[in-house]
Amino acid sequence: MNKNYYAVLMAGGVGSRFWPVSTTTFPKQFHDMLGTGETLIQKTFARLTKIIPAQNIFILTNERYASLVLEQLSEVEERQVVTEPAMRNTAPCILYAALKIQKENPDALLAVAPSDHWIENEDAFIAGLQKSFDACAKKDILMTMGIQPAFPNTGYGYIQYEKEETAIKKVTQFTEKPDYETAKQFLSEGNYLWNAGIFIWSARSIIHAFEKFQKDMVALFRKGSMVYNTEQENDFIQENYPLAENISIDYAILEKADNVYVLPATFDWSDLGTWGSLYDKLDKNAAENAVVNARVVSEDASGNMIRTATDKVVVVDGLEDYIIVDKEEVLLIYPKKKEQDIKGVLKKVVEKYGNQFG
Repeated sequence: MNKNYYAVLMAGGVGSRFWPVSTTTFPKQFHDMLGTGETLIQKTFARLTKIIPAQNIFILTNERYASLVLEQLSEVEERQVVTEPAMRNTAPCILYAALKIQKENPDALLAVAPSDHWIENEDAFIAGLQKSFDACAKKDILMTMGIQPAFPNTGYGYIQYEKEETAIKKVTQFTEKPDYETAKQFLSEGNYLWNAGIFIWSARSIIHAFEKFQKDMVALFRKGSMVYNTEQENDFIQENYPLAENISIDYAILEKADNVYVLPATFDWSDLGTWGSLYDKLDKNAAENAVVNARVVSEDASGNMIRTATDKVVVVDGLEDYIIVDKEEVLLIYPKKKEQDIKGVLKKVVEKYGNQFG
């Protein structure tokens, strides 16, 4: 296994559209959302260890989740848990991790990946990662993996690439979540991919890109170059990290750089962003109900997403295309077609009954 291969797992999100299972104190990446016996972060970590040494996988998370990471990933040492004292989007934390890793290994090649996504064909994912590492080892490029769009989804960002007969394609532009008609046009043009938020680059290349496009951020984090990977690092980060601009890696770097390339993925993927997306990936029973951790008796009920915290018996009659989630003090029964509104529901619940429910 190549000692220069590293990974940065993004594990700081809350996943509020998976409420009431996913909460601020215990977000979705630390849950067994698929009912497989492994949490999402455990599955992602295990997948990456097929190509990257376990000791080279760093987990970027909010400081409140550090103990959860160490509890769920027994192979991980404290040095591998990189915590943010403030929420500052993806650009600052990626720069911070890259500087730490470059100090440890100047020849490091990094894969940056969300910790809570679903990938079906792991062998195809690993093959794509290997191809990307090989490309980034040879050239000063920034790479991403794009997903072949299955339908005009308005919930994902899109990557346009140059039409060329090469496996790795030069990116023309990134587009944030489009409206439906624009998404349909993208699919008809044939050279657009979904942006999965999976990136590959050398530590040297991504830091060089920050030096070119985010000089103030580099100056801020470079002040701590002497203390990275030492006992003094935490004090420096506590003081300086909150001063960083709140900006995504897409806006900060990728939309500005001219050396961005994409590898169209050959694996099936989902960001597992909503209960509906989870329903799509789970096996269904004869009534087309997806069931996790429950024993169901149904009558005239189909297309439902049903989940309980324990092996509870759930009786459903006359419901179609609903989300039914039972968790301790909260029971959610909500139409799947309104799943994007769950964030607003959570806000109302917290306002009325307190933060303990969020």
